[in-house]
Amino acid sequence: QVQLVESGGGLVQPGGSLRLSCAASGFTFSRYAMRWYRQAPGKERERVAAISSIGGTASYADSVKGRFTISRDNAKNTVYLQMDNLKPEDTDVYYCNAVSRIGDYWGQGTQVTVSA
Repeated sequence: QVQLVESGGGLVQPGGSLRLSCAASGFTFSRYAMRWYRQAPGKERERVAAISSIGGTASYADSVKGRFTISRDNAKNTVYLQMDNLKPEDTDVYYCNAVSRIGDYWGQGTQVTVSA
């Protein structure tokens, strides 16, 4: 059974940091590119960051470039999103996504709220 389980969300003040984790199971994690998306009610889902299957290539949305860092540990089947200098506009539900030519899986999401 394929599972992607996000954790690490919560309430943080502007300028603070959070580290999201996404633990994968039920598929060959190292063969999948991993992505983080975010979405607020009534808004389109935005891709925040992506990392290649072996972790050699990462990309970021302009809105988070220089503040967020995506990484992965294929030995632990886990992808991370380090979020620094958080802003109120980063408030969203964050989802991890595993994608390859043979599969496309999503987690259930974790809420991130940035507020004073």
